[in-house]
Amino acid sequence: MPLLPGFHASPWFVEQVHETWLVPDVRAVLNAPLAFDPAKPTRLVVFTTPNGNTIEQTLGSQLSEKANKTDWHFDIQHVAAQIRLLREQTPGENIALACLEATGLSWPAWRQKHLDNPALIRRFVDQLRALFPSPRVALTGHSGGGSFLFGFLNGGETIPDFVDTIGFLDANYSYSDTDKHGDKLLTWLRGDKARRLTVLAYDDREITLSGKKVVGPEGGTFRATERMRVRFAKELPLTESKMGPVISQTGLEGQLALRVHQNPKNRILHTALVGEWNGLLGVLDPKQPFTEPRRYSKFIQPAAGIPPRRASAPGGSEIFALLEKLTAAEREDVLAQELLRGNLPDFLRTFQPVVLGSLTCYVLPDYLAIGSDTDFIRTPLTPMTAQLLADAFGCTLPTKLLVDAIYQQAMLKLEPRPLTEAREAARTFVQHHKLIEEQRAGKPLGLLVAGIKKDVVLTNRLKEKPHKVAIYGWHKLDGQPIQPLTIVHRETYVDYSHGIRFVQRAALLKGKPCDLLALLHDPTLCMLLSDEGVLRD
Repeated sequence: MPLLPGFHASPWFVEQVHETWLVPDVRAVLNAPLAFDPAKPTRLVVFTTPNGNTIEQTLGSQLSEKANKTDWHFDIQHVAAQIRLLREQTPGENIALACLEATGLSWPAWRQKHLDNPALIRRFVDQLRALFPSPRVALTGHSGGGSFLFGFLNGGETIPDFVDTIGFLDANYSYSDTDKHGDKLLTWLRGDKARRLTVLAYDDREITLSGKKVVGPEGGTFRATERMRVRFAKELPLTESKMGPVISQTGLEGQLALRVHQNPKNRILHTALVGEWNGLLGVLDPKQPFTEPRRYSKFIQPAAGIPPRRASAPGGSEIFALLEKLTAAEREDVLAQELLRGNLPDFLRTFQPVVLGSLTCYVLPDYLAIGSDTDFIRTPLTPMTAQLLADAFGCTLPTKLLVDAIYQQAMLKLEPRPLTEAREAARTFVQHHKLIEEQRAGKPLGLLVAGIKKDVVLTNRLKEKPHKVAIYGWHKLDGQPIQPLTIVHRETYVDYSHGIRFVQRAALLKGKPCDLLALLHDPTLCMLLSDEGVLRD
């Protein structure tokens, strides 16, 4: 079954993913089942990040001392894992997730900068819907992400029919009767008995941090939920029930549910409601109990980063001896699986700095290889496999401008050694690798090396001809590239001269952390890394 347009395979959980910028200061990461069946109904869950959290932290991952320094932000929401569990329990439909982040990591602050935010937010949802065949939409978010939802409500007199679920995960601070939020929500609920509004909150009136109250006398989600309850009770009979510490007010035969944790121990439960209490599942499926403990743990993905190499991992020579008997597609699968298991040499685990003006990037010192320091072979790959590995390792591919900078700053420049026979054969990959090693003899591993391969690169030219591979470089000793930027070959074409040089997404701009892909989508800053302007995809 083909991938959705613009999507690529994920290294985890048989999924496909797509990262895009809806506008220069709003990023979206989408996740869908790999076997997306257009014959099934599709549900798109739009989840907006809480204040101070990135998309990656919101999606969640296992904690790793090496990859994310055991940052607790990666272990509090686990939105992706909860969606994966829901997929397993709901095989009759395609469930897709779109996680949205505003630059500055605050949706309230983003809305203040954009006076036209209601129209923009409606447009964002339409852009996301257009990626799927007639999806119904669930709008939800945590903490400050609720501001996005209220911006959506403010974007029209009515809520569109394609929305079937709205869920506030401790995120309804901005509820306003003045803005007719209650009127719009009630009209929408009454329009179809399949629609659901769920609010999850907790009693935050007396919580303290460092001896001081966290919320003011009028703030917090407990009071916001009470404002909603009072408004709805004017028109609806609400039924109260209690399960453990949670008191629920429900109406319209369960279409409306306001669930408030009474917080008897006066703890800060702001994040626990989402992750520990399976809050997203409780919003999306009324049959899911809103209780702890976590039910989705087996669906939490590994932390981004290069895994440690197994002591029993085969060397490069052994692997390439096997590849000679395989088709090109089978070869890619074997290489991808070995590299995803961390079967690459130690010298490739220390990224080297490359400076472009005020920007410092961190790149592999050499091209991607498989095996150990004493038995490795440089490994050409398709761009699809390269992207799969880049996602797993927290990296991206270079631009043409970065390839030039790497050559200029390389500590070891070697002369290109072209071959002409059996260019796509695994044995030729090995032959070329040995030629490079003959040139490198006596030089230590880990030096920033260049001049030995063409790079698979990012470029806007891939929009001209889909399903191609973009290659550039292989600089001669005079600094001139043998290969101008080209998109002639099909994306499945790989020959001995292609090299994969990963670049960490985490870079430094004027000494401060930044995301390279975000920079490439900034109309001004992109010039540091791109001679083509903004990277469109």
